[in-house]
Amino acid sequence: MFVKICGVTNEEDALVAVGMGADAVGFNFVPGSPRQISPRLARDIVRRLPGGVVTVGVFRNELPERVVQIMDGAGLRLAQLHGNETTSDSRWIAERVPGLIKAFVAGDPNVERVRDYGASVLMLDGPEPGSGSVFDWRQLEGRDRGMRLLLAGGLHASNVAQAIEVVRPWGVDVASGVESEPGRKDVLAMREFVAAAKEAGALYEKTDESEPPAQDAPYDWRDD
Repeated sequence: MFVKICGVTNEEDALVAVGMGADAVGFNFVPGSPRQISPRLARDIVRRLPGGVVTVGVFRNELPERVVQIMDGAGLRLAQLHGNETTSDSRWIAERVPGLIKAFVAGDPNVERVRDYGASVLMLDGPEPGSGSVFDWRQLEGRDRGMRLLLAGGLHASNVAQAIEVVRPWGVDVASGVESEPGRKDVLAMREFVAAAKEAGALYEKTDESEPPAQDAPYDWRDD
Protein backbone atom coordinates (compact mmCIF):
# COMPACT_ATOMS: atom_id res chain seq x y z
CA MET A 1 0.00 0.00 0.00
CA PHE A 2 1.53 3.24 -1.23
CA VAL A 3 1.12 6.08 1.29
CA LYS A 4 1.55 9.75 0.42
CA ILE A 5 1.66 12.54 2.99
CA CYS A 6 0.73 15.73 1.19
CA GLY A 7 0.87 19.42 1.98
CA VAL A 8 4.31 19.26 3.62
CA THR A 9 5.64 22.74 4.34
CA ASN A 10 8.81 22.17 6.34
CA GLU A 11 11.78 19.84 6.59
CA GLU A 12 10.88 18.41 10.00
CA ASP A 13 7.45 17.20 8.85
CA ALA A 14 8.95 15.72 5.68
CA LEU A 15 11.59 13.76 7.56
CA VAL A 16 9.11 12.56 10.19
CA ALA A 17 6.66 11.42 7.50
CA VAL A 18 9.38 9.37 5.85
CA GLY A 19 10.53 8.05 9.20
CA MET A 20 7.00 6.89 9.94
CA GLY A 21 6.98 4.84 6.74
CA ALA A 22 5.40 7.14 4.15
CA ASP A 23 6.40 6.30 0.58
CA ALA A 24 5.90 9.83 -0.75
CA VAL A 25 5.68 13.43 0.36
CA GLY A 26 3.81 16.11 -1.53
CA PHE A 27 4.59 19.80 -1.88
CA ASN A 28 1.73 22.17 -2.69
CA PHE A 29 2.48 25.01 -5.11
CA VAL A 30 -1.12 26.21 -5.45
CA PRO A 31 -1.34 29.97 -4.79
CA GLY A 32 -3.49 30.82 -1.78
CA SER A 33 -3.40 27.36 -0.27
CA PRO A 34 -2.63 27.24 3.49
CA ARG A 35 -0.12 24.53 2.56
CA GLN A 36 1.59 26.46 -0.22
CA ILE A 37 5.38 26.17 -0.25
CA SER A 38 7.97 28.02 -2.30
CA PRO A 39 9.90 26.08 -4.95
CA ARG A 40 13.18 27.05 -3.29
CA LEU A 41 12.16 25.66 0.11
CA ALA A 42 10.80 22.50 -1.50
CA ARG A 43 14.13 22.04 -3.29
CA ASP A 44 16.06 22.40 -0.04
CA ILE A 45 13.83 19.82 1.69
CA VAL A 46 14.04 17.35 -1.19
CA ARG A 47 17.84 17.47 -1.06
CA ARG A 48 17.73 16.31 2.57
CA LEU A 49 15.36 13.40 2.05
CA PRO A 50 16.70 9.85 1.87
CA GLY A 51 16.90 8.13 -1.49
CA GLY A 52 13.87 6.21 -2.66
CA VAL A 53 11.31 8.69 -1.36
CA VAL A 54 8.85 9.75 -4.05
CA THR A 55 8.54 13.54 -4.12
CA VAL A 56 5.43 15.10 -5.64
CA GLY A 57 4.64 18.63 -6.78
CA VAL A 58 0.97 19.62 -6.59
CA PHE A 59 -0.39 22.16 -9.07
CA ARG A 60 -3.80 23.52 -10.00
CA ASN A 61 -4.42 25.18 -13.38
CA GLU A 62 -0.79 26.30 -13.55
CA LEU A 63 0.95 27.17 -16.81
CA PRO A 64 2.50 23.98 -18.19
CA GLU A 65 5.89 25.64 -18.62
CA ARG A 66 5.82 26.78 -15.00
CA VAL A 67 4.96 23.26 -13.79
CA VAL A 68 7.97 21.80 -15.59
CA GLN A 69 10.22 24.63 -14.40
CA ILE A 70 9.30 24.05 -10.75
CA MET A 71 9.55 20.28 -11.08
CA ASP A 72 13.04 20.51 -12.58
CA GLY A 73 14.26 23.19 -10.20
CA ALA A 74 13.09 21.39 -7.06
CA GLY A 75 14.12 17.94 -8.26
CA LEU A 76 10.64 16.45 -7.91
CA ARG A 77 9.64 13.09 -9.36
CA LEU A 78 5.88 13.29 -9.93
CA ALA A 79 3.66 16.17 -11.01
CA GLN A 80 0.14 16.08 -9.57
CA LEU A 81 -2.37 18.11 -11.56
CA HIS A 82 -5.34 18.97 -9.41
CA GLY A 83 -7.29 21.39 -11.57
CA ASN A 84 -9.13 21.67 -14.87
CA GLU A 85 -6.06 21.08 -17.02
CA THR A 86 -6.73 20.17 -20.63
CA THR A 87 -5.63 16.83 -22.02
CA SER A 88 -3.12 18.55 -24.30
CA ASP A 89 -1.54 20.57 -21.49
CA SER A 90 -1.39 17.50 -19.27
CA ARG A 91 0.24 15.40 -21.97
CA TRP A 92 2.76 18.19 -22.64
CA ILE A 93 3.74 18.14 -18.96
CA ALA A 94 3.76 14.34 -18.80
CA GLU A 95 6.30 14.20 -21.63
CA ARG A 96 8.70 16.40 -19.63
CA VAL A 97 8.48 15.01 -16.08
CA PRO A 98 9.24 11.52 -14.69
CA GLY A 99 5.58 10.78 -13.98
CA LEU A 100 2.14 12.35 -13.74
CA ILE A 101 -0.76 12.02 -11.31
CA LYS A 102 -4.05 13.41 -12.62
CA ALA A 103 -6.57 14.21 -9.91
CA PHE A 104 -10.33 14.32 -10.35
CA VAL A 105 -13.23 14.90 -8.02
CA ALA A 106 -15.08 11.62 -7.55
CA GLY A 107 -17.91 11.41 -10.06
CA ASP A 108 -16.21 13.56 -12.69
CA PRO A 109 -17.01 11.96 -16.07
CA ASN A 110 -13.52 12.85 -17.31
CA VAL A 111 -12.17 10.05 -15.12
CA GLU A 112 -13.01 7.68 -17.96
CA ARG A 113 -10.55 9.61 -20.17
CA VAL A 114 -7.67 9.65 -17.69
CA ARG A 115 -5.27 7.99 -20.14
CA ASP A 116 -5.81 10.89 -22.53
CA TYR A 117 -4.09 13.09 -19.95
CA GLY A 118 -0.85 11.11 -20.09
CA ALA A 119 -1.22 10.09 -16.45
CA SER A 120 0.44 7.09 -14.86
CA VAL A 121 -1.64 7.40 -11.68
CA LEU A 122 -5.29 8.39 -11.21
CA MET A 123 -6.21 10.28 -8.04
CA LEU A 124 -9.79 10.54 -6.85
CA ASP A 125 -10.58 13.20 -4.26
CA GLY A 126 -13.60 14.51 -2.38
CA PRO A 127 -15.90 17.26 -3.63
CA GLU A 128 -13.76 19.98 -2.00
CA PRO A 129 -10.09 18.99 -2.32
CA GLY A 130 -8.07 19.93 0.73
CA SER A 131 -11.14 20.35 2.93
CA GLY A 132 -11.06 16.90 4.48
CA SER A 133 -14.46 16.00 3.01
CA VAL A 134 -15.20 12.31 2.45
CA PHE A 135 -17.12 11.06 -0.58
CA ASP A 136 -19.12 7.85 -0.91
CA TRP A 137 -16.45 5.19 -1.53
CA ARG A 138 -19.12 2.67 -2.56
CA GLN A 139 -19.36 4.32 -5.98
CA LEU A 140 -15.86 2.93 -6.65
CA GLU A 141 -16.40 -0.52 -5.18
CA GLY A 142 -15.55 -3.31 -7.59
CA ARG A 143 -14.73 -1.02 -10.51
CA ASP A 144 -11.88 -2.00 -12.80
CA ARG A 145 -10.01 1.23 -13.47
CA GLY A 146 -7.11 -0.28 -15.43
CA MET A 147 -4.72 2.16 -13.75
CA ARG A 148 -3.20 2.73 -10.35
CA LEU A 149 -5.67 4.56 -8.13
CA LEU A 150 -4.55 6.96 -5.42
CA LEU A 151 -7.45 7.58 -3.05
CA ALA A 152 -7.79 10.93 -1.26
CA GLY A 153 -10.47 13.00 0.42
CA GLY A 154 -11.11 13.12 4.15
CA LEU A 155 -8.90 10.18 5.05
CA HIS A 156 -7.46 9.80 8.54
CA ALA A 157 -6.25 7.01 10.79
CA SER A 158 -9.77 6.06 11.89
CA ASN A 159 -11.28 5.56 8.43
CA VAL A 160 -8.41 4.68 6.08
CA ALA A 161 -8.70 0.93 6.69
CA GLN A 162 -12.39 0.99 5.79
CA ALA A 163 -11.65 3.04 2.67
CA ILE A 164 -9.01 0.53 1.58
CA GLU A 165 -11.35 -2.39 2.22
CA VAL A 166 -14.10 -0.87 0.07
CA VAL A 167 -12.11 0.71 -2.76
CA ARG A 168 -8.98 -1.50 -2.91
CA PRO A 169 -6.79 1.35 -4.17
CA TRP A 170 -3.12 1.16 -5.08
CA GLY A 171 -2.37 3.96 -2.62
CA VAL A 172 -3.82 6.55 -0.26
CA ASP A 173 -3.15 10.25 0.12
CA VAL A 174 -3.63 12.42 3.20
CA ALA A 175 -3.06 16.06 4.10
CA SER A 176 -5.50 17.61 6.59
CA GLY A 177 -6.15 14.23 8.23
CA VAL A 178 -2.67 14.22 9.79
CA GLU A 179 -2.40 17.90 10.73
CA SER A 180 -2.43 19.78 14.00
CA GLU A 181 -3.23 22.91 11.97
CA PRO A 182 -3.18 23.69 8.24
CA GLY A 183 0.36 23.21 7.00
CA ARG A 184 1.67 21.63 10.21
CA LYS A 185 1.69 17.86 10.60
CA ASP A 186 1.00 15.93 13.78
CA VAL A 187 3.57 13.21 14.52
CA LEU A 188 1.16 10.82 16.22
CA ALA A 189 -1.49 11.27 13.52
CA MET A 190 1.03 10.50 10.79
CA ARG A 191 2.29 7.41 12.59
CA GLU A 192 -1.23 6.07 13.15
CA PHE A 193 -2.31 6.80 9.58
CA VAL A 194 0.66 5.10 7.95
CA ALA A 195 0.37 2.07 10.25
CA ALA A 196 -3.37 1.69 9.62
CA ALA A 197 -2.97 2.04 5.85
CA LYS A 198 -0.09 -0.42 5.62
CA GLU A 199 -1.87 -2.97 7.80
CA ALA A 200 -5.09 -2.74 5.79
CA GLY A 201 -3.18 -2.96 2.54
CA ALA A 202 -1.29 -6.06 3.64
CA LEU A 203 -4.54 -7.69 4.72
CA TYR A 204 -6.32 -7.34 1.41
CA GLU A 205 -3.21 -8.21 -0.60
CA LYS A 206 -3.18 -11.58 1.16
CA THR A 207 -6.79 -12.19 0.16
CA ASP A 208 -5.90 -11.41 -3.47
CA GLU A 209 -2.88 -13.73 -3.66
CA SER A 210 -4.71 -16.21 -5.87
CA GLU A 211 -5.52 -13.59 -8.48
CA PRO A 212 -3.27 -13.47 -11.55
CA PRO A 213 -0.90 -10.49 -11.78
CA ALA A 214 -2.17 -7.52 -13.75
CA GLN A 215 -1.00 -7.34 -17.33
CA ASP A 216 0.36 -4.16 -18.86
CA ALA A 217 0.99 -2.63 -15.43
CA PRO A 218 1.94 1.06 -15.45
CA TYR A 219 5.60 1.96 -15.23
CA ASP A 220 6.84 1.92 -11.63
CA TRP A 221 9.27 4.83 -11.10
CA ARG A 222 10.40 3.24 -7.81
CA ASP A 223 12.16 0.46 -9.80
CA ASP A 224 14.76 2.95 -11.05
